[in-house]
Amino acid sequence: MSVKGQIVGICGGSGSGKTSLLNGIKEKLKGKSITYISMDDYYLPREEQFTDENGIKNFDLPTAINAKQLAKDLDTLQSGQEVTKAQYTFNNSEADNSTLVLYPAAVYIIEGLFIYHYPELKDRFDLKVYVDASIDQKIIRRIKRDQNERNYPLEDVLYRYEHHVMPSYQAYIRKYKEEADLIINNYNSYDKGLQVLVNHLKILTTPESIQL
Repeated sequence: MSVKGQIVGICGGSGSGKTSLLNGIKEKLKGKSITYISMDDYYLPREEQFTDENGIKNFDLPTAINAKQLAKDLDTLQSGQEVTKAQYTFNNSEADNSTLVLYPAAVYIIEGLFIYHYPELKDRFDLKVYVDASIDQKIIRRIKRDQNERNYPLEDVLYRYEHHVMPSYQAYIRKYKEEADLIINNYNSYDKGLQVLVNHLKILTTPESIQL
């Protein structure tokens, strides 16, 4: 008999702290039956990405993601089968081309910019979380991440933020704050919000809460 599993989404603008929040959950819930899914690993190949009028690839659009494959993999997991896929490495030639193995679990946490946008996904979440932060904080975090992890020069990071990130946030992400079940403010610290979410996840991963 397969375990259906609860689906929890974590959304928010670029640089809001989604990944840090996810790492906090992992640290506090080691050993729990939770599978973590990053939307980043479902980016379409670079050659299939939209190119703007200045010849820059725009990864900050819902069309940049293979949402149908993500939904299909989620179906596979909920049917009791594991999923194997390649990890997306963006522009960092030093990153490992790792293979990810996702396992059926009591809870699936899906993190990403546009997860509440796609028809294939938006009605499947049992809990919708939205991470919020100020524009200044988000751009500083974006600069640090894109320079250190994705090997983008500062000029490129600032161009993308102005021409891709902010327009996309305003068009496709910000509105989902109103639909969230839990809003975690990361203006100074997300610690209290993290603890609330962790307490809820502990309940979902108890034997009596697992859906069959």
